[in-house]
Amino acid sequence: MITIVDYQMGNLRSVQKGIERVGGQAEISSDPQEIASAEKLILPGVGAFGDAMAEIHRRNLAAPIVDFIRSNRPFLGICLGLQLLFERGFENGEHEGLGVLKGDVVRFDLPPSYKVPHMGWNTVTKRADAPILAKTPENSHFYFVHSYYVRPADPSIIALECDYGGKFCAMVRQDNLFATQFHPEKSQTNGLQILKAFEQINPHGQTANPESSAT
Repeated sequence: MITIVDYQMGNLRSVQKGIERVGGQAEISSDPQEIASAEKLILPGVGAFGDAMAEIHRRNLAAPIVDFIRSNRPFLGICLGLQLLFERGFENGEHEGLGVLKGDVVRFDLPPSYKVPHMGWNTVTKRADAPILAKTPENSHFYFVHSYYVRPADPSIIALECDYGGKFCAMVRQDNLFATQFHPEKSQTNGLQILKAFEQINPHGQTANPESSAT
């Protein structure tokens, strides 16, 4: 069973439907105890960094999320759920994040020919292997919607990169922590394959059946 964190700032049902479409089960919860005891956890998110952190703290979810990740159980962050893992974000001021990963979250600073937010389909390139990318072809396309991007202090955790007026981090991986800037639940076959691989992953970071397909 996968638990999806509800802090009122994510397209929760879309993520849940994506998991169900690849044959998994997912529950949506804002209960700190349920999150602390989850088998696998997804932190989605759409919206502003500071507002999201304020809501997470209001619901007493920060400690359960951080403790879950430190337990090395499988974790997937999506979009804002990636950004919140870092130390600080600079959207409408400076805000403290969950601090699981070292680095910050900054706004795109691009020539006028590039629109911000970065919205739509774009190609990613692999920087490092990860179990949930085992069946993801090189130069796959995923769906992005964001004005800010993460700058990890440790570049070795970058699993995927994307280019939008310059390269930026599209996915991180550290042990059983995985987090994407793109939306796998909106990325059709490639995105569903990532969700399926996460649904099948075991506590040791390997997929239970790597030969299976999302289609």
